[in-house]
Amino acid sequence: MKHLIALANILAASALASACSATHHAADVRAANDVDRITVGTVQKEIRIGMSATDVAAALGSPNIVSSDGDRQQSWIYDKISTDVVESKSSGTVVGLIFGSSGGGAGTGTMSGGARSTSQRTLTVIVKFDAEQRVRDFSYHSSRF
Repeated sequence: MKHLIALANILAASALASACSATHHAADVRAANDVDRITVGTVQKEIRIGMSATDVAAALGSPNIVSSDGDRQQSWIYDKISTDVVESKSSGTVVGLIFGSSGGGAGTGTMSGGARSTSQRTLTVIVKFDAEQRVRDFSYHSSRF
């Protein structure tokens, strides 16, 4: 009986360690993805009429598209698309005790299951500059589906 209790404790500790490891890994992946993420909040907080192109680049990074209008005034377009996948997997070991008339025995088995959710986000930011490379206008559009 002492062996079964010890085995159950080892299995519980192993499951807890696996869950903690997966949680830390997911946090590391999220942190790596957040480094270059432009958000509506960043645009609203950082971009102002009259700021320099250098300051815009410092706040938002390099644009995806640079274009000029008929008056040779530049527009910078940031077009970001991200796919968020949330996946939950669960598995565990089941330890069962079987007592019968011919003696006792222990059995082990595994259970698994999980869920997955996928969503996409888009953010388009357009920053228009004047002849002195100062922001004359900006707009943005965000969607999630």
